[in-house]
Amino acid sequence: MLECLKFINWKKTGIFAAGVLFGTAGVKVLSSKDAKKVYTNCTAAALRAKDCVMKTVSTVQENAEDIYAEAKVINEERAAEAEAAAFEASEEDAEATE
Repeated sequence: MLECLKFINWKKTGIFAAGVLFGTAGVKVLSSKDAKKVYTNCTAAALRAKDCVMKTVSTVQENAEDIYAEAKVINEERAAEAEAAAFEASEEDAEATE
């Protein structure tokens, strides 16, 4: 029987036993009331950060919509000016050919 014990690697067995012990203790610590309170506070902070980010995003979107609307107006004015200039040029060409 003592010969069987010679083949057991006691160092690896000890490491395994310590891992099981720390794992069991870790589960107890992570599921405690204090840990749950920490998780709740961290989740609440994340939700507050999300709200802050969403307010900033909506502000940026509103500004982008305003900029887009103003850019469309500018382009429409330029197109109208270009059309008027082209119409005047065609009238002058028509008068010059007469």
